[in-house]
Amino acid sequence: MMHEEREPEGKSQKFVVLRRRESRNYVFGAALSMMADNIEHVLTYWVLWVTFESPALVGFQIVSHWLPFFLFSVYAGALAERFDCRRIIQIAQGLFMAVSVAWGVLFITGTLELWHACVLLVLHGLAGCIWMPAEQLMLYDFAGPKDLPSAVRINSTFRSLGFLIGPVVGSALLVAVGSSYGMFINALLYIPLTVFLWRTKVTGHRRERSKVAETKLSFREAFGVFSTVRANPKIFSMILLTALAGMTIGATMQNAMPEFASRLGAGSEGDFTYGILLVANGIGGVVGGFLLEATGKVPATVKTAVISAIVLGLTTIGFALSGNYLLSVLALIVGGFARITSESTEMSIIQLEAPEHERGRIIGAYTMFGPGMMTFSGVTIAVLGSIAGIAGAVVVSGIILTVGSCLVGLWVWRKGIS
Repeated sequence: MMHEEREPEGKSQKFVVLRRRESRNYVFGAALSMMADNIEHVLTYWVLWVTFESPALVGFQIVSHWLPFFLFSVYAGALAERFDCRRIIQIAQGLFMAVSVAWGVLFITGTLELWHACVLLVLHGLAGCIWMPAEQLMLYDFAGPKDLPSAVRINSTFRSLGFLIGPVVGSALLVAVGSSYGMFINALLYIPLTVFLWRTKVTGHRRERSKVAETKLSFREAFGVFSTVRANPKIFSMILLTALAGMTIGATMQNAMPEFASRLGAGSEGDFTYGILLVANGIGGVVGGFLLEATGKVPATVKTAVISAIVLGLTTIGFALSGNYLLSVLALIVGGFARITSESTEMSIIQLEAPEHERGRIIGAYTMFGPGMMTFSGVTIAVLGSIAGIAGAVVVSGIILTVGSCLVGLWVWRKGIS
């Protein structure tokens, strides 16, 4: 298959990655893989709780998923700079499949032990860490700098859609075929993206191969990229914003949702009150992503990233303080809209500002302080929760995010950056 010809330069088109067959196939395949990722969470977390009933293991599930991002994202970015991104993503997809199959075998044979669970959870987190920088370089190669903000936004939207649908499909598989066979079915969902990557000529590298080969792979060289981060105010400010969000709100909202649902009137079985609260943030992200792309009214600027981060903080505070169910759902939806706006804008700026030969590692640095900092959001909510309760902890987290984002905004304004 020949590499598709790119459309002539000019005004950026809406939904550009969906107009091109190769990039469209990638986005759909990545969304399917993200759905499989979340299906696996549903099935494994259920079995692990029924089998071990260990609160410590629940905490380890969160840490094992995000800690690899914090430790290894920069090095994963260095790998993406040096090697064919198609093969790196295929390795990650193969690791995801192997972990799903291993879970299925352990479940069906009844031989699951605690150490098995710990190893597989860590491998799953490593697969996600390997995937992310290579994926972003692929998007840059598919779209080019002119259409990159559109490509990042659409990819984020479809990944959010996979994140939203995954728990529904996972629950259905758990009921219909059970956790063991559900895992085997889940492994098949990684195949479309893996096969597509054999067919596309896009490698994630627009520069000459000789320059890619010059990239050193030592940890010292990989982490030397932070000198570039410090020297570029736009990149530095985007990393500050994602670190604030990851450290405060992070992945804690879903874990804290049962308490909020109970306060807002959910019965002992959770009912639709709980379910709607769980999906409202995801719905806001998906709908918001499509609206942003359809209208084209929100530019990928530092100002946009700062404002959307502030809105995310304010909606988090509003949700935690609200005693009204409809207002709480609305706050979550708007928060989801703000989150996808902030994250996609930050990633677009990171990629566009990064020097060509350091783009992978700078994406890795962003991932380290974004998803990676979610490792510590559980600690943040635990410490604050012990002092002010879960609702109070979420309020404080929202305040920290809001104030911190305002300070970042003031700093970039004084630098003359918009």
